[in-house]
Amino acid sequence: MRRTIWAALAFTALGSLAGAASPAAAATHDYPWCAQGRQEGYPGDCNYRTYEQCQASVSGRDAYCGVNPRVGYSQPRTSPRAYR
Repeated sequence: MRRTIWAALAFTALGSLAGAASPAAAATHDYPWCAQGRQEGYPGDCNYRTYEQCQASVSGRDAYCGVNPRVGYSQPRTSPRAYR
């Protein structure tokens, strides 16, 4: 019985160490609309592809929809130059 408990503890400890060592998953997309308000802060919850999705989410809350500053105010992407 003791061996089983120690084996379970060792397995749990190794699993938690492996989880702590792995990097957190980064967001793959910057969506253009953010739910902003007192609870969300700034820039807010930027998980909305359309203004309508954002409006549906903030409906009934003390929040509003705003442009994601990482998308709306970023530098325009330049096309790669062809070298001769």
